[in-house]
Amino acid sequence: MQGIWRGLMTPTAIGVAIGVAVLASGCSSSFALGSSGAGGKIVAVGAENEYADVIQQVGGKYVQVSAIMSNPNTDPHTFEASASVGRLVNAAQLVVQNGLGYDTFMNTIENAVPDSSRRVIVVQKLLGRPDSTPNPHLWYQPGTMPAVANAVAADLAALQPAHAAYFTANAAAFAASLAAWTKAIAAFKARYPGTPVATTEPVADYLLQAAGADNLTPWAFQADIMNGTDPSAQDVATQRSLFTQHKVTVFLYNQQVTDSLTESFITLAQANGIPVVGVYETMPEPGYHYQSWMLAEVQALQRAVADHVSSEHL
Repeated sequence: MQGIWRGLMTPTAIGVAIGVAVLASGCSSSFALGSSGAGGKIVAVGAENEYADVIQQVGGKYVQVSAIMSNPNTDPHTFEASASVGRLVNAAQLVVQNGLGYDTFMNTIENAVPDSSRRVIVVQKLLGRPDSTPNPHLWYQPGTMPAVANAVAADLAALQPAHAAYFTANAAAFAASLAAWTKAIAAFKARYPGTPVATTEPVADYLLQAAGADNLTPWAFQADIMNGTDPSAQDVATQRSLFTQHKVTVFLYNQQVTDSLTESFITLAQANGIPVVGVYETMPEPGYHYQSWMLAEVQALQRAVADHVSSEHL
């Protein structure tokens, strides 16, 4: 996908500025490019903090991990990388990024200072997703992070072969720890099959699909909100009717991105007795790891459906 997701792709001028700054000062970073971190740890970066969290869980005591996007109170789609971010990325021996145009600024940074020894996991490519994939929020798909954990373990083992068994065991433990989440999804699907829901954008669509929910919000509306464009009057009217005609059981919105239109739908849902659930693009911090975050989202959905309780914030 090109040129979408509310300007997340850093404008050319910014990308060039980053590249120049990194080229000029990359070697003055706190770590020499390709070097190890404190205590011989592998220096790693996750473009989004959910990926950084998985790296940390798999790498444990042998990694030093940083996240680029980690503030749940900001819109990731408008993120603009700085020269300091460029230095951080180019000091990394392992990078995990989403792909699908969601974090293209990472490519700008990596291309500014090529390093053949830098290992880069692009989750889109790892999952075999084409560039035309409309929903970039891959981390809400239950099968994504086990694949990421295994790929991280393999790359960390290549960087530190002596600890390969440790990394492999941690990846397996991580996958096993997702059982509570996947069981909660299965239980919801069995108990509330075809639950009709409305959304603002497709942040949690993969999770909703796994849970057997029926998202009645038109895709064009979701895409427009995600891309920062005005939805058509027809789609707005259709969305409003989901609340006024009580066609949906719950309304999920992107808690990190709200505007007057989103707020109007939250108000409309509440006025019609429809519980509201906030979903996040980056993992809420502190207090969560990836698996507890995902479980909390499913539990919030269940509370909304079973008890008519809103959970606008985790």
